[in-house]
Amino acid sequence: MKTEINVQHLIEASIASGANVISEDQAKSILHGYGVPVVGEIRAADPQEAARVARQIGFPVVLKAVGTQILHKTEAGLVAVGLKSEAEVTAAAQRMMDSTPLPIDAFLVQPKIHGQREFVAGLFRDPLFGPVVMFGLGGIFTEALNDAVFKVAPLTPADIEAMFAEIRSQKMLGAFRGEAAVDKAALGCILQGLSELAMQFPQIREIDINPLIVQPDGRPVAVDALIVTGKPQPAPIKRDEVNRATLRSCYYPESVVFIGASSTISKWGHMIPTNLLNRDFKGRVYLVNPKGGQVIGREAYRSVSDIDGDIDLAVVMIPAAKVKAQIPLLRQKKVKAMLLISSGFRETGEEGRKLEDEVVAAAREAGILIFGPNTMGICNPHIDFFCCGVHVYPRLGSTSLVSQSGNMGTQLLAFAEQQDIGIRAFSGSGNEAMVTLEDYMEAFEVDELTRTVVLYIESVKDGRRFFESARRVSKQKPVVVLKGGRTSEGGQAASSHTGALASDFRIFEAACRQAGIIQVKQPIEMLDLSAVFSSLPLPKGNRVAIMTLGGGWGVVTTDLCVENGLVLPPLSKDIVQRLDQMLPDYWSRGNPADIVGEHDPNIPRTAMEALMQWDGCDAVLHLGIHGRRILAAKMLKSIARTDPTYKHEDLDQLKAMSVQIEMEYIRHVIQLTEKYQKPVLGVSLLTDEASKTLYRVEGCKYKGVFFPSPERAVKALAGMCRYRQWVAAHR
Repeated sequence: MKTEINVQHLIEASIASGANVISEDQAKSILHGYGVPVVGEIRAADPQEAARVARQIGFPVVLKAVGTQILHKTEAGLVAVGLKSEAEVTAAAQRMMDSTPLPIDAFLVQPKIHGQREFVAGLFRDPLFGPVVMFGLGGIFTEALNDAVFKVAPLTPADIEAMFAEIRSQKMLGAFRGEAAVDKAALGCILQGLSELAMQFPQIREIDINPLIVQPDGRPVAVDALIVTGKPQPAPIKRDEVNRATLRSCYYPESVVFIGASSTISKWGHMIPTNLLNRDFKGRVYLVNPKGGQVIGREAYRSVSDIDGDIDLAVVMIPAAKVKAQIPLLRQKKVKAMLLISSGFRETGEEGRKLEDEVVAAAREAGILIFGPNTMGICNPHIDFFCCGVHVYPRLGSTSLVSQSGNMGTQLLAFAEQQDIGIRAFSGSGNEAMVTLEDYMEAFEVDELTRTVVLYIESVKDGRRFFESARRVSKQKPVVVLKGGRTSEGGQAASSHTGALASDFRIFEAACRQAGIIQVKQPIEMLDLSAVFSSLPLPKGNRVAIMTLGGGWGVVTTDLCVENGLVLPPLSKDIVQRLDQMLPDYWSRGNPADIVGEHDPNIPRTAMEALMQWDGCDAVLHLGIHGRRILAAKMLKSIARTDPTYKHEDLDQLKAMSVQIEMEYIRHVIQLTEKYQKPVLGVSLLTDEASKTLYRVEGCKYKGVFFPSPERAVKALAGMCRYRQWVAAHR
């Protein structure tokens, strides 16, 4: 372990002294042992010795005052740069001693390092995700420009490459104003060294290397460093992982009991049972109400104990205070899991938290899995099992959806039903007293029917497990996340620039990006991405061809593509020649390809195939072809009212023909997707109540995908490209 014994000694001495800071020269010594190139320097006890040392080094020099209470020397006026004589060094040192109330332990004298580029690197410990490494633009503008990226340690080579690619100032890593390109291998060693220090020494709380100057030949060198120490932070309480087989079986129950069934509309005890009974669920269903009698037109049992036989799933909708008493009865019936709809637990405060802990402890001892509490329910369309409060019924599909908000879950399920987007399974996770977000992810990881995992998140309880689970799942299937509360920032008590630049959401966002998660900012984007991931092949790159029925839409879509990291290559001569044969002389001959509103239905079909055959693009966006039937219907309606020379049956036939042409075009697009294995995303000219996001053709693996706006189509395609790039980098 490199210099572990010396490092450990310095850390322990720092903590024992109460200062919790390792001096700059000792910090550089530690960093040098972990691959960080550092400036040569000599320690001097007083101004006179500093002057002698400066003569020995050679002018110009840099002078710094160091001490255990001195964290930010530049801000305190304790750094002098470019001193050219012994007299200047002596005067500067004396001025520092006279101007600061902080105790100065010594002076450091360094040669002046030349270079026009300054970066910053460091690490700190996030309370949720653990050690985090940072890299960004450094010097005096570090916090002002706030150009930094973060990655959770330990770092992989792909993580380090991503850090270089993600900073906004990445051009400064190339050749710059006559200076050589930055030695990225050396920079990578620096970041890897920080990662290793973070993992080996939990007592290191923060490291700050600022500035990290790039010399004219491209070699980086650390001219300042700070290491803050402290006792290791207590690890978050680890909760037991749930049994995946049991978790999966809850989506396939053979028998369900509703405890708290009610005949009163609007009560949970009525909404959820009627939802399930409204479908063709094949399992046995029991209702429990302490009064017995008839509930929802069925016999109600006074107690679970009165039911013959075992029960797989208990749906509990009674007051929170009465839940614990049900657990022994459920144990007798060999209930595997409890879907705890009831609220009144942790979300209400300390008393509710205690009650929730008691219920969880009793359920765990009884071998009963708890979903929730405070959940809106679960569903599995594959067996027509809709055990949730919202009466919507999306078709069976491959998107697994988990929401920490009941209202958000309602919205997403309703939209999925409306737009014909298939759902593999849904769960409102509620308080996650036992089954957590990470448990769901890991269950969906091995579920063959799940192609896309979609999560609405408001908080993560175990950041490290969330990160590791998501990174593992992302290598097999896309994970899409919408985070609620993005604008709230945590109170980072940071001593370094590294910590000061961080915020709760910024680190969450960085961890998601590192784990391959596709993040979105609007609820609609979640299902847009689930639609394309479940319906189209992944693009092999980010080159896009656009086909449009109007120049303006093409211009707008081009801007959107560029803003979202997509590339529009110019059309090849061969493609231009092929399109010349079918389009008028005045067509654009560029990308976007404007097919100028021609009414021949064969033109968009032929043009589409030409673009799909082109090896210069990886995906096609087509605008304005789908939805023309709506304009046709409006025109025919006007004709029927104003021109008596046309028979209504003839006009109806023309309307039906426009619908048929549109459906044939959709079929053609889907067949081309199958043939050329490229994603095709459409933007509808107009939409009506019959319009959908997805269109299916029997016997075809892929689907037709159409969005009502270019923005939604481009964002969905950009998400596919980001995911494809991440997977390629982490193979």
